[in-house]
Amino acid sequence: MRNISISDITINRSGTTEGYSLSFREKIELAKLLDKLGVSVIEAGRIENRRTDSLLIKSLASAIKGSVLAVPVTLSESESVELTWNALSEAKNARLQVVAPVSTVQMEYLCRKKPAAVLEMIREMTALCKTCGCEVEFVAEDASRSEPEFLREAIAAAVEAGCDIVTICDTAGTMLPEECYQFIADIRAAIPEHIRLGVRCSNALYMADSCAVSAIRAGADEVKVAACGEMTASLEKLARILQSKGDGFDARCGVRTTELQRTIGQIRWMCETNRSKSSAFDNGVRESNGDVELTVHDDLSAVIKAAAKLGYDLSEEDGAKVYEAFCRIAEKKESVGARELDAIVASAALQVPPTYRLENYVVTSGNSISATCHMQLRKNEQLLESVCLGDGPVDASFLAIEQIIGHHYELDDFQIQAVTEGREAMGETVVRLRSGGKIYSGRGISTDVIGSSIRAYLGAVNKIVYEEGEV
Repeated sequence: MRNISISDITINRSGTTEGYSLSFREKIELAKLLDKLGVSVIEAGRIENRRTDSLLIKSLASAIKGSVLAVPVTLSESESVELTWNALSEAKNARLQVVAPVSTVQMEYLCRKKPAAVLEMIREMTALCKTCGCEVEFVAEDASRSEPEFLREAIAAAVEAGCDIVTICDTAGTMLPEECYQFIADIRAAIPEHIRLGVRCSNALYMADSCAVSAIRAGADEVKVAACGEMTASLEKLARILQSKGDGFDARCGVRTTELQRTIGQIRWMCETNRSKSSAFDNGVRESNGDVELTVHDDLSAVIKAAAKLGYDLSEEDGAKVYEAFCRIAEKKESVGARELDAIVASAALQVPPTYRLENYVVTSGNSISATCHMQLRKNEQLLESVCLGDGPVDASFLAIEQIIGHHYELDDFQIQAVTEGREAMGETVVRLRSGGKIYSGRGISTDVIGSSIRAYLGAVNKIVYEEGEV
């Protein structure tokens, strides 16, 4: 029985017109869910920002244990192969993708290249990717609208250059299931048997799942799907079809269907969480990484490793400060978890002179009015102020700070916990912001939860502007 590889493109399509956007941290969490579910391949986007995107690929490579991590290179930039491979090389199972348009309309209007030039780029980039020693996939974009002769030449060029898998894309969604069957059957018959054949079916006619099944029956070995979104075949539906009807056409997949409904529900909740477009919160707040647990017996290297797992890149000096603070806490507790370590890093690492100081704030909120914050900050001797509406008092406060500093930073985590008991209990807030791929945390303590949140957010912002020189 043939084992059909399931390749999920949900992370790759984040931030496009698919209607959802994932933060850095959410992409890592989503990849872990897909990996645990048994998806064969997890696709990430190409590296556009050298620092942040490279860090994301490295983080995904570390998080994914069983699935293949696939990352596309830039077709017209040979140096992108080295850049992408440097980020991807630590993955347990790695794949480089050479994505090229093969229809006349896409070559002329998107790639701005003549057919002969596109063929040469396919050949060169595939061969260059193959020198990295990993699996290489050639993705033929808009193949269903290409000239048959040129499509054959493009596939032949990629195969001769050493690709392991050829993926055919019905980008425009023009084919019906019976047309898809014949199209894929003809290509399967024309390429060498050892080359695997993949497909991606557009859902423009709401037939992506049917076309994907037809492609499998015609000989396709891999199908691109999405756990969330309607741009292509559905991961949930295709896995169910293969489970119920796969024996009829000698096909199965390794997706764990017993965990499918629960995992898809988690992924959809992550992708479809509604929020105001102006909110300072990036698609909601996620639980802290709960698998960090340290004891008094752990040494400096263990603490630094745990901090890195939470996203912190500590210098030698900050690492020593964090370890010293950790030892003081660990002597009084049986164990130190992720939340406590977050607070330790926030209070001990990268202590900087504040660029922005809190002067005054006034927050109004209620069940029948929108939350409003009037914020006053002082930068040097200049008084800066802003008034913002938000989805709640904390959201309004963060938006007011963002408006004053003129920059939005991804809110990686937001934690509030009581540190004393009683009606006058002190609340501790830890805010983690992500900038340039790095995590910066701030800590605030107050009997007022809003006040502690504002102070924590400003603490993280001041660390960013100090280190990045944005003063």
